[in-house]
Amino acid sequence: MKKIFIPILAAFLLTSCELDETIYSSIYTEAFYKTAADAEKGLIAAYGPMGDLGSGPALTLLADMSDDQTYPRSVVGRSTLTLFTYDVNYTNQKSNGRLMESPQQVWAASYDGIEKANWVIAKVPEASMDETRKKQILGEAYFLRAFYHWMLVKNFGDVPIKITPSYTEAEALTAKSPKAEVFKQIYADLEQAEAAGLLSYPSVEKGRPAREVATALYAKAALYNEDWAKALEKANAVINSGKYKLMPEVKDVYRYDKEDEARIENMWAYEVDPISPGRSHQLVGLYGPSGSAGAEYARTSFGSMFAYQSFFDSFDPTDKRRTLLDTNYLNKSGKVVAQKDITPISAKGVLVKKYQDPVSTIGSIPNIPILRLPDMYLIAAEAEARLNGPTATAYGFINTVRKRAGLADLKTGLSKDAFIDAVIQERAWEFFAEGDRWYDLTRTGKFLTVIPKAVNDVYPVRNVQPKNRYFPIPQDELNANPKLEQNPEWK
Repeated sequence: MKKIFIPILAAFLLTSCELDETIYSSIYTEAFYKTAADAEKGLIAAYGPMGDLGSGPALTLLADMSDDQTYPRSVVGRSTLTLFTYDVNYTNQKSNGRLMESPQQVWAASYDGIEKANWVIAKVPEASMDETRKKQILGEAYFLRAFYHWMLVKNFGDVPIKITPSYTEAEALTAKSPKAEVFKQIYADLEQAEAAGLLSYPSVEKGRPAREVATALYAKAALYNEDWAKALEKANAVINSGKYKLMPEVKDVYRYDKEDEARIENMWAYEVDPISPGRSHQLVGLYGPSGSAGAEYARTSFGSMFAYQSFFDSFDPTDKRRTLLDTNYLNKSGKVVAQKDITPISAKGVLVKKYQDPVSTIGSIPNIPILRLPDMYLIAAEAEARLNGPTATAYGFINTVRKRAGLADLKTGLSKDAFIDAVIQERAWEFFAEGDRWYDLTRTGKFLTVIPKAVNDVYPVRNVQPKNRYFPIPQDELNANPKLEQNPEWK
C-alpha cells in the first residue's frame, strides 16, 4: 500500500492565508465535497499540515532542543530553544518558504490542519458516496482535529478551539479557551473517531490512524490533563486489544529495513518514502556525524544534533536502548572515529542512532514515531500509581517495558512518589529523541530543576524560567487576530 503522507499529498495541499487558516469562497465550498473523490481529496488536504510539522520537524526538534537529553550544534535559531532566549517574535529560519522548528510552525500548521479537518467534518456528510467509507473519512478528520489541538495545547496551554470552518475571515478570528476546555474538545473528537468505523491494525492503510491509535491519543491527552482514571482506562484498552505488541529487539523499531514489521509496535508515525519529489525530514542528516558516515548513518549528514554525555551515562550498561546511542562510529573507510573526534564542538558529543538512513540519497527514511505501544504501558503505570499507589499492577506495566530493554524488574517497595519518578525516568530512556521528554518535564514541573543541570561545554548555562513551560503565542498571530491574548507569563 502507498503511504498517505508523502508524496500523494502534493497535488492536493491547500494554501493557508495570512491568518494560518484557509478561507474558501462560497462558490468553491459549495462546488466541492460532492463526490467520493472530493471527500478523499479533502481528507488528504487535512493530512497535509502533518508534513509541515514533520519535515521541520516541529514534531520532535522543538521539544528535543529544549530537554535534558539532546542538544543542537550552537547556531542561531536552534540554540535559542536550548538556551531559552526566544521571545514572542521568535520564528526560526525558513526552508523552501516553510517555517522550521519554531513555535510559530506548530501554531500555523496545526490551525491549518484544523481548518481543513473542519471542512471535511462539515461537508462530507452530504457527499454522495459509500457510507462505510464516509464514516471512516469522518473518523480520520475527527482524529486529525484532535491531534492538531493536542499539539497546540501541550505547546501553548490555553488556545483557541476551532470546530467549524471559516466561511468568512471574521469567523477565523477566535479567542482562546482554557486548556481544560481544549482537552474536553480533544476527548469529544477522539470519541467520535473511535465510534466512526476506523479500521483496526493491520487492516489500516499506512499513515492513517487505526481505531486503537485514537484510543492511544486519548490516553496520552488524559495523562497530560491529569485525568488519571481516563488515562488508565484508555491505555488499558489499547494494551488489551491485542492488536499491538513490543518488538523483541528494540533496535528493530527504528531500522529502515524493518519499517513494516515495526508497525506492530510503532502504532502511528510521520510516514515518508525514499523517493523524490516529496517531503522527508531533517533528522537523518542532523543526527548523523558530519560528512558521509558510511554504512550505518547516512550518505550525507551534518553533525548537528547530539545527546548529552550525562544522558548516555544515566543508562544501565546492559540496557539495550543504550545501543541506540554511539560514542564512536565507523566511517566510510572502515576506520573507528573516536568520541573526541565525532564533533569539533565538543569532545563528549554522543550520537543518536534512532534515525539512520544508509541507503537513501534524499534522507527521507526512517519514519518518525508519534505513538508507540510502550507509551501505553508507561501511561498505565503512571496513572495506576497516581490513583492507587505502586501496586503490583503498576509494577507489571513498567516491568514489561524494562524486560524488553534487557533490564531486571524495577526495585520493589518504592514509595508512590519514587515509583512515579521511576516511570518518568523510564520514559526518558524509552522515548529519547522522539519529541516526548520536554513535555514530561513541563507537565510535571520538573523542568525547573532538571534543565539547569543538563549542561556541557557547549551550553554551560541554561537559564530556564517558569514561563518556559509554554511557548509564547507568536507575535504574528497576535497581530493577525485581535481576539487573541498573549500567555500571561509572556506579557
